Amino acid sequence: MSVQEKPARKTGIAHFFAAAGYSLGGLRRLAQESAFRQEAALILGLGVLFVVLGASLAEMLGLLAFGLLLIAVEALNTALEVLVDHLSPGWSAFAKDAKDLGSLAVACVIGGMVLYAGIVLIL
Repeated sequence: MSVQEKPARKTGIAHFFAAAGYSLGGLRRLAQESAFRQEAALILGLGVLFVVLGASLAEMLGLLAFGLLLIAVEALNTALEVLVDHLSPGWSAFAKDAKDLGSLAVACVIGGMVLYAGIVLIL
């Protein structure tokens, strides 16, 4: 395996566009995950429910913030799973623990978002 040289570091506006490209690449990778697609459907469904039931702009922005947090945590969970699968292709206790903890993080954000939505829609 040949070693490639590290690309030159981008600065200024070039760095901004490079970072945006990396983020889009991450979103494309995340879109391959069924969990992400289900979470996106949950966010969209709750958004529609908020609009139909007349939630305020502040309440909608709260849901958007929770949705972005959920996507961020799911992205980190997926990155963790990719790394763990690379480091431990077979079963191992550390791999199970790492994946379980990532899953817990996602579940906590989903729980918070559902709790928030319940408070907004019921109260």
